[in-house]
Amino acid sequence: MPQAIKVGLLTHAPGAHVTAYLSALAKSAACGEVVLADPGGRWEKEARKVLGDKLTQVYPDHKTLLERDRPGMVLVTMEAKLAPPVIDAALEAGCHVFAEKPSCIRVEDFEPLVHKADSGHRNLMLALANRLNPEIAAARRMIANGVIGKIYGMEMHLVADQTRLTRESYQQQWFAHKDRAGGGHLIWLGIHWLDLAMDITQSSVTEVAGFTANVGGQSIDVEDSAAAALKFDNGTLGTLTSGYYLDKGYNSHIKIWGSGGWLHLESMKDEPLTWYTAKGAHAGEVQTWQGSKQPRGYTPFVDAAIKACAEMTDPPISNADSLRALKTVFAIYKAAATGRTVQV
Repeated sequence: MPQAIKVGLLTHAPGAHVTAYLSALAKSAACGEVVLADPGGRWEKEARKVLGDKLTQVYPDHKTLLERDRPGMVLVTMEAKLAPPVIDAALEAGCHVFAEKPSCIRVEDFEPLVHKADSGHRNLMLALANRLNPEIAAARRMIANGVIGKIYGMEMHLVADQTRLTRESYQQQWFAHKDRAGGGHLIWLGIHWLDLAMDITQSSVTEVAGFTANVGGQSIDVEDSAAAALKFDNGTLGTLTSGYYLDKGYNSHIKIWGSGGWLHLESMKDEPLTWYTAKGAHAGEVQTWQGSKQPRGYTPFVDAAIKACAEMTDPPISNADSLRALKTVFAIYKAAATGRTVQV
């Protein structure tokens, strides 16, 4: 049997993806028990229903939980502006931390937390769960094995629905306000594709130029549209379009061009990965990945994070990569605000 640890869920009424996290904690064999910090009691009833006997204690706030319990790992999902001191307190208590993104409204508030985690030999993992999707792992292996040769360039877009932005209920939530969320579509959704581009190619963005705008004109003070040009440390150039444009659903892709072919990811499609190579038995053919798309999403990512903390093995995302994703996003925001290219 895998080693199991106690996990603390630190949240509040407007915490994001709490339902998904409860389900993940319930299913994870590496999570032996859960203690919950739930100011106002918004999530207690649902937590008891989903977790059953696995939920052993409910506290009125994170301070009380950390004083009375010492979970092996805490999962923090809170309004971005409020998250840094909670993460800091958890690290002070000796806990590993899994944090719902973005967990800050300035990278300067997150960077010292990473340094504290590093110095205490603790994980600080940002919830960029697409990393473990099977087609992403397959693409990463292909790139590493040189299937499409030296990487030349990348094109990315991640487009969601504009419809959500028209709802008054959405406009009142924290992620529609820059001073509470740090930004809009780019920091909430676009960050996933930026992280994947760097993870799949094992390269980092070093320089950015970009623009952000509220093209739909809704009553929000964050961007619904972002466009960025990216330079990577391996010489690759890339572009990202990140926006709320559709009436419903998503449209997305990551296309990577190489000296010996190309690779195309459309993770939300039934055939999420296709590629072309100029060498080997299938040279000149467009090939389709035949693997299963499951498991995917928050459940396997949370399970992998808990297991890494329990067994002190490599986490699904490192402290450095968590910080790298945020630095890249905030560099794009700075480039858009200044009208200048920004070093990451």
